[in-house]
Amino acid sequence: MTKEELLKLSPGELTDMGICPTCLNRETNGGVFGDESNLKLYTDRDIDCLFVPNPRAPGHMMISTMKHYHDMSEAPDRINTKIIRFSKQFMKIIKDVYKCERVYLCTMCDGQNNHYHVQLIPRYSYEERGSKNFVKPRQKYVYDEEKITEIRKRIQQFAKK
Repeated sequence: MTKEELLKLSPGELTDMGICPTCLNRETNGGVFGDESNLKLYTDRDIDCLFVPNPRAPGHMMISTMKHYHDMSEAPDRINTKIIRFSKQFMKIIKDVYKCERVYLCTMCDGQNNHYHVQLIPRYSYEERGSKNFVKPRQKYVYDEEKITEIRKRIQQFAKK
């Protein structure tokens, strides 16, 4: 199939075919998921950090590797260490900026050719504790200029250290 034909398929269909939708999205400048530039929080040569476009809660974000790995077991320790360091810092920032009670970290690289990423899912004081938070219904992303600017500023300061 040509790239144009592949771009007509859903991310799930691409994954089932053994094609990573994240990698194809990067190769085609947003051809799979569209323009996500307003969701980006931080990017460098190793990781890409952004809000999830269909979050389970306000402040739900993900950290993805730039290079394709199927899961944490394939990534070099240097990359995994970086993801954990950034996850910890983002958890602190999200708790402060979004006033949530907890931020859960999970990774689930499912499918034949999924791209390694972790998700940070906030839980608010009015929500039940427990694993059900990992499967809360998806919501529409609501852009909040003030919060995203503050998070970008804080993570940039952290990255400089």
